[in-house]
Amino acid sequence: MRIAFLTAPEGVEQVELTDPWQAAVDAGHEPVLVSTESGEIQAFNHLDKADTFSVDEVVGEASAESFGGLVLPGGVANPDFLRTDGKAVAFVKDFFEQGRPVAAICHAPWTLVEADVVRGRVLTSWPSLATDLRNAGATWVDEQVKICDHGPNKLVTSRKPDDLKAFCEAFLDVFTQEAR
Repeated sequence: MRIAFLTAPEGVEQVELTDPWQAAVDAGHEPVLVSTESGEIQAFNHLDKADTFSVDEVVGEASAESFGGLVLPGGVANPDFLRTDGKAVAFVKDFFEQGRPVAAICHAPWTLVEADVVRGRVLTSWPSLATDLRNAGATWVDEQVKICDHGPNKLVTSRKPDDLKAFCEAFLDVFTQEAR
């Protein structure tokens, strides 16, 4: 399965990109790095610059139809940038409209709020997003991983890097089930 990993040009939390990416590779899937600009993205370890990664596809030219699922890594700046980019928001919303599974960790649900796809959903995130998610119509829970099927697709969310093992297992299980 082709899995889109959507990030901004700067600000993604590196481990929230690399751990799910490697988990997808290990499970035999094809991860594809999608960003709002071509070239490379700059990942971060919290507030410090980390590695750079080559962009495979640009969000304005990519289509949800060509992917089996979407992973949204966190980092504070990453989703804040994505939610101000209309093409990125439309790309995310398209996965929901097509009923394709989406996984988001840490601050990534900010982009889901902007796409207006959390109303009536149950999800988790970095705790500081709880009010934003509630204000957008979601039910926020403080759980390591939450799988919500109260909508057009399955949504997998986690709170933070410490939850990555559970997050990777959950999204890979859900994406595999949805591909059948």
